Amino acid sequence: MDSWRPNGDFVAEHPVPPVPLFPQLIGNTDDPIMKKLLLLAPAALALAACGSSGPARDASQPMVFVTSQRTPSYITECLESRLSRVHASSVGGATELAVGSGSDTAYFVTLTPVSAGSVIKVMRPANAPDDPPEPEMRFDIARCAT
Repeated sequence: MDSWRPNGDFVAEHPVPPVPLFPQLIGNTDDPIMKKLLLLAPAALALAACGSSGPARDASQPMVFVTSQRTPSYITECLESRLSRVHASSVGGATELAVGSGSDTAYFVTLTPVSAGSVIKVMRPANAPDDPPEPEMRFDIARCAT
């Protein structure tokens, strides 16, 4: 099995075993059933995406939890100027804002004073109305916190 190379060196040739088809456990793309599955996969994913509204958010977790160098009174005034239907109240040292109609609040904002500003926590109850929409609420919180 030795062969002669033109430059005068000998090279031992070793028989190479045949390469198996791509993992047999997964399947062969020449298989008609596999072809049908590959053709149907995009349609199945598209149908699944149509019915979903995104990942469900846990209502017990804050939607926003940040610190700001702004005071609670500044953030309250800022949010009241940007959003309609903001109802403020004081509980202990914290300021609580209810955003939305009185009977159907969409967001609860807690502003807790700290030595260097405020801690902002925004909660959204399960099945809360989307008024204001969440992206708008996040934007206004960011604007008033900075």
